[in-house]
Amino acid sequence: MKLYDAAASGNCHKVRMLLSILGIAHEVIPINLPGMEQKTSAHMARNPLGTVPVLEDGDVTICDSQAILVYLASKHGGEAWLPRDPVGQAKVQQWLSFAVNELWNGPALARANLLFGRDIDLARAQAAANISLAVMDRHLEANDWLALGRPTIADIACYPYSALAEEGEISLVPFAALAAWFERIKALEGYVSMAGLD
Repeated sequence: MKLYDAAASGNCHKVRMLLSILGIAHEVIPINLPGMEQKTSAHMARNPLGTVPVLEDGDVTICDSQAILVYLASKHGGEAWLPRDPVGQAKVQQWLSFAVNELWNGPALARANLLFGRDIDLARAQAAANISLAVMDRHLEANDWLALGRPTIADIACYPYSALAEEGEISLVPFAALAAWFERIKALEGYVSMAGLD
C-alpha cells in the first residue's frame, strides 16, 4: 500500500492517523506541494485533480481523503470505525460531509491563506470557522465522540483542521468541549501528530 502524502496537509494527516491506528503497513511517498509536484503528469495520472492524498492498494487507487477513510475502515477496521447499518453509516457520513464543507471552508482555508498564501477571503473563512467550531463544541458538550458514542472515522475526518484552527488565527479558547475531544483523540492507541497539533 502506498500513500502519496504532504506533511503539512490536514487531509493527508487524516489518512496517516487511520493507517497508524489500524496498524496498516504502508509506504509514504512525499509530494512536494510548493514545488507543484502534485501537478506533474505522473501524479495527475494517479489523480486527475492534482491533489493529495492518494492511496494505492494494489490495483485500487483512491484520491479523496474521506473516501480513503471509508475504504480503509471498511477493509481493515470492521464495524468499529464505520458501521454497516444504514443509520450508523448516515450518522458518520454527515460528519464526513461536515469535514469537507464546513471545516474546509472555515479553518482549513483560513490556515491555507496564512501559512501558504492561498488567495481567499480570510475574514469570511475565519467567520465560517467560528460558526463550524461552535457547532462541534455544542455537540461535544453532550457527546464524547461525534457519532455513535465511540471513535469512528467521523472523528478522524474532523480532527485535523479543527485542531489546526489557531494556524488560521482562530482562537480555540471559547471551545472547551472541543479541547477535551482533542485530548481524547490524542489518547487513541496509534495516534500520530503533525506540526501545529502539539
